[in-house]
Amino acid sequence: MLSQTTYIWHDGAKPTQTLRSKTRILSIDENNPALSDFPDWGFDGSSTNQAIGNNSDLVLRPVRFVDDPILGYGNYLVLCEVLHTDLTPHSTNKRARLREVLEKSGSEHDFWFGFEQEYTLFDGSTPLGWPERGYPAPQGPFYCGVGADEAFGRGLVESHAQACLDAGLMLFGTNAEVMPGQWEFQIGHRGVEGETADPLTVSDHLWLARWLLYRLGEDHQISATLEPKPVKGDWNGAGMHTNFSTMPMRDPETGMQTIERAIQSLRERHVEHIAVYGADLEERLTGEHETASINTFSAGVSDRSSSIRIPEGVSKKGCGYLEDRRPGANANPYEVAAMLIETICHY
Repeated sequence: MLSQTTYIWHDGAKPTQTLRSKTRILSIDENNPALSDFPDWGFDGSSTNQAIGNNSDLVLRPVRFVDDPILGYGNYLVLCEVLHTDLTPHSTNKRARLREVLEKSGSEHDFWFGFEQEYTLFDGSTPLGWPERGYPAPQGPFYCGVGADEAFGRGLVESHAQACLDAGLMLFGTNAEVMPGQWEFQIGHRGVEGETADPLTVSDHLWLARWLLYRLGEDHQISATLEPKPVKGDWNGAGMHTNFSTMPMRDPETGMQTIERAIQSLRERHVEHIAVYGADLEERLTGEHETASINTFSAGVSDRSSSIRIPEGVSKKGCGYLEDRRPGANANPYEVAAMLIETICHY
């Protein structure tokens, strides 16, 4: 069967990488597709801020594929790493670094990850649902709200959720956020038998879910942005809260002791984490609007104004996971996961 296969990769845009994609027609056995069915492919790196014009050939190496929920049965989305022509990782290939970190970490940690991806919908230059001039009603009724005067863009949100499920991505849930026109979806551990919430898989799924959000936005004539502070002033920013745990954190015998040690390690490397947690993060981490100040580190039980939140249920149970509330919505999950693993494993 001839299939439309959409190759997806990360470009060299600064300070925040964006997604690129192009389509190749391949003959694929739709009854038994395999990663080996998708060959390497080249592209012009000089047009993606990844090379100069007189030496611009780069390589797309497929690393994960899923069903294409938009084009339908027999078509695929193919996530790729960017390589040089000698097949070494390009400097913009943050996935390669996460692979290296995982190889060092050892299987005894058995990391589980989950990302809470906040984003803001825009109609042109105006947040969706906002008046062309002035501001909507103050924040309050919009979080998990319902009704045409409180929820804006639900059609796109629901289309995106179904597309993620049809593609086999680990979508956990969705909700309207505090600022009108702002939403969230979660990707990661959800307790489904046979699924693995390892950081590489979950990060791949998040990038594919981001691509689907942008692509479906084309059909709805709505733009989604991951800006950490999309509207200045007294409005919530957008984050990518990161939930993570290790096997010792999930063990009732060692849970809280391991969690406390991890928090201390995170405290000692706060500056290093902030450096890779997304551009313009200082605009969001102000100490207001459910954030901690970018200049301080804090941790607390059920405290959404802290850098690290220990969920109430984890505190009572004595084991579980932590939530890192510092990453911005535009953070690269590969970099966030790699930094957390390095810090907790004391590299």
